[in-house]
Amino acid sequence: MRADVESLDIRDVTANWVNAQILERQIAARVKALADLSDTPLFFGRLDYLHAPGAERADRTEETDGRFYIGRRHVHDADGDPMVVDWRAPVSQPFYRASRKDPQGIALRRRFGYTGGDLTAYEDEHLSDPAEAAATSRLLQQEIERPRVGPMRDIVATIQPEQDEIVRSGLSGTVCVQGGPGTGKTAVGLHRVAYLLYAHRERLARTGTLVIGPNRSFLHYIGQVLPALGELAVQQATVDDLVAHVEVRGTDDAAAAVIKGDARMAQVLRRALYSGVTMPAEPVVVVRGSRRWRVPAYELEELVRQLLDRGMRYGAAREALPQRIAHAVLVQMERAGEAPDDRVQDAVARSNAVKAAVKAVWPAVDPAKLVLRLLTDADFLAAHADGVLTAEEQKAILWARPARSVKSAQWSPADAVLIDEAADLIQRTPSLGHVVLDEAQDLSPMQYRAVGRRCTTGSATVLGDLAQGTTPWATRSWREALAHLGKDDAVIEELTAGFRVPADVIAYASRLLPHIAPGLTPVASIRENPGFFEIRRTTGRAGTVAACEELLRREGSTGLIAADAHVPALGRALAAAGVPYLSPGEETTPDVRLTLVPASLAKGLEYDYVVLDEPRAVVTGEPDEPTGLRRLYVTLTRAVSGLIVTHSEPLPPQLG
Repeated sequence: MRADVESLDIRDVTANWVNAQILERQIAARVKALADLSDTPLFFGRLDYLHAPGAERADRTEETDGRFYIGRRHVHDADGDPMVVDWRAPVSQPFYRASRKDPQGIALRRRFGYTGGDLTAYEDEHLSDPAEAAATSRLLQQEIERPRVGPMRDIVATIQPEQDEIVRSGLSGTVCVQGGPGTGKTAVGLHRVAYLLYAHRERLARTGTLVIGPNRSFLHYIGQVLPALGELAVQQATVDDLVAHVEVRGTDDAAAAVIKGDARMAQVLRRALYSGVTMPAEPVVVVRGSRRWRVPAYELEELVRQLLDRGMRYGAAREALPQRIAHAVLVQMERAGEAPDDRVQDAVARSNAVKAAVKAVWPAVDPAKLVLRLLTDADFLAAHADGVLTAEEQKAILWARPARSVKSAQWSPADAVLIDEAADLIQRTPSLGHVVLDEAQDLSPMQYRAVGRRCTTGSATVLGDLAQGTTPWATRSWREALAHLGKDDAVIEELTAGFRVPADVIAYASRLLPHIAPGLTPVASIRENPGFFEIRRTTGRAGTVAACEELLRREGSTGLIAADAHVPALGRALAAAGVPYLSPGEETTPDVRLTLVPASLAKGLEYDYVVLDEPRAVVTGEPDEPTGLRRLYVTLTRAVSGLIVTHSEPLPPQLG
């Protein structure tokens, strides 16, 4: 298929050089999408239907045998007949959902096992044969428990029925997935994007898709999943990337960040923005040739109030006002017997008199300057936060040292979100067709609003775990979060089957749930391999380093997770012991399989084996105990096969 595309001759099929370049880029993208991936087989399953789908239709002779090989993408032979069917095609759906209770017309489901890209095993289920006893798929278990080395990989061969329902849900609706550690919520979200691109390719090609993650390390970790499924056009970003109107060089204390992230700040910003709109006190006089046309102040006021009542964006209303004034002038011209046209109206709208009136009544506003004034001018803030923020809250967000200009200001991440809100009040933010928001529990209400602006006319997939909220402003309710996102009608799904974390580890971590998320259902591990779990009291860093060396003698990746403040000392201890290590976001190699991870960056990552250093330090490293306990829950649940907890300080009492 790739050779066919590479051999295309477009010299005689393009009208001009522009079309030729566009077609060349499309061909190059197609060739790239058809690239072979090492150790990635073209197919992983087979379905034999009892009755061939579409066999009654004469124009579908290629399907009459009722046998379909299922793979990551469609593959056809030299004659164009399908050899492998895309996992997203409707005919592939029973591979994921058929069961003995509901065989969905399937006689045989076959799973193929691979080792390093070589076919080494297969396993059959005769779903319509009542004589065959039900059994757990060993190939499925082996694929789920395969060692994690390198970036995150796709799960097309192991998607479970409850996951498949979410993956194949429609484009028009927003879905929120609450999933505990190891339930596959991130993978489900990424595969949902791949499915939507398959089912609605033309529409999403026009409107765009975006995956939003908590940090760059996380985005790098998940970055190969969609390309492995042949989808190369999906953009990735963090929330900070989306709102990068100014350079962020400062930070807020927790109290200020919580207030700036509160949805009430949207009302404060709106008040401050529209406070600049004043009612005209003078008429507008437009000179055209020898005639003078006068629009009285009361008529101008009526035009301004009409625009305010329409609820238009500030900038759009400001652009409409000159035309409204010009139209009032044209009405007077027509009454006087003249016959002005659109060109005259445009000329009047651009006249100095109208421009001056608009500037006085509806001044242009720079969003960053507006936010800067709110954060540095106590009187201005008080005037527009009255009845919205308390005096103490206003004092908490005021800057101690006012900046001289937008460029010199020490903007914080929360400030950038406020500027994005102000910018949207002035000019509407373009909407995408679909947005995936991962680790959504950590966003503030104002950050939800920023994301929601990017999908006002599209839909979203929201992924997260309320128990893993590790910011002081983390959400406690998905319904509340979805309201801030502008998706009140979203469907909330919960995943509770754990495919990654060993049973003993998740049971130990779940001791924290009554203290951090009392209403959540604990994750139930379905892994056959119990893994191992051990708590070791150590003295100094040597015991932690020894635990890492022990785990590195096993196959797979190892993560050493510690409180952020402990990371430099642990790095020095590893170096002194001659143990090489990586930072989050760097890919493991056969020679270097240990990653030293600050607790603040552990979310969303996974390793075959984890050493967790000093749990109490992880808790005390956060602004408050609830946030610290949620951070500890995250760090305890990063292991796939085994966890060693090392500590010299007493363990947090919430662990029992």
